[in-house]
Amino acid sequence: MKLIRFGQAHHEKPGVILDDGRRIDVSGFGSDFDEAFFGGDGLQRLAAWVKANAASAPTVDASVRLGPCIARPSKIVCVGLNYSDHAKESGMPIPAEPILFFKATSSLTGPNDELIIPRLSTKTDWEVELAIIIGKKASYVSEAQAMEHVAGYALHNDYSEREWQLERGGQWVKGKSCDSFAPLGPFLATRDEIPNPQNLPLWLTVNGVTRQNSSTAQMIFGVAQLVSYISQFMSLLPGDIISTGTPPGVGLGLKPEPVFLKPGDVVELGIEGLGQSRQVAVAAA
Repeated sequence: MKLIRFGQAHHEKPGVILDDGRRIDVSGFGSDFDEAFFGGDGLQRLAAWVKANAASAPTVDASVRLGPCIARPSKIVCVGLNYSDHAKESGMPIPAEPILFFKATSSLTGPNDELIIPRLSTKTDWEVELAIIIGKKASYVSEAQAMEHVAGYALHNDYSEREWQLERGGQWVKGKSCDSFAPLGPFLATRDEIPNPQNLPLWLTVNGVTRQNSSTAQMIFGVAQLVSYISQFMSLLPGDIISTGTPPGVGLGLKPEPVFLKPGDVVELGIEGLGQSRQVAVAAA
């Protein structure tokens, strides 16, 4: 299935994209896409509900805003420098273990919402990434068991303020957590929709110029490795997000000098099988 959430910000309703492309309102199912939904048998019950009710469920027009494809999770765990070429362009060694940091859940926004460049920011940057959504609590799981804990995948843009990330205290979280810095979606594709998450082309453009163009095949640590590894240090709860890192081509690494976003810039990105998103940069009020 492809799960969406639609409507006014912070008041989204759950929906599903059918195989024929029609978007339907599944509010009648009775649950948002949250921890309780993923932690129980929500996906199985929803599939049965859709089979029985798809023909009569209200249609969601293509003009209706899409919100983040899951309700606010307990945490967003991000993986740094998970593509060797990105580590090289950042002037950092290839990590021997995954580098982990958090992104505030308040940074979540819809896939096509505006990117708000924070006050006093001069180095807001882009990062196309594959996001994993956890479907079952994971604690001390093995790599062999890890995929059993994955609900599905989504497109994510891990926006970053590089000065705040790298030059002000050396703690990445404050450069990653600004409002609108985590557009997620357009949809969550359940695990069966993406049989091989390690072979997905992904790309990003800024004002029509291709900046990132790679494949998840280039990840240093794959999906199963990351779920297993992170679960050794914390419990991953249903609905949690793991953002798996970005390939080369971020603004910080461009030559002869870095390029950062300014109001009016248009960022578009996509991952094969997970759709596309578009953000227009605006200055903070």
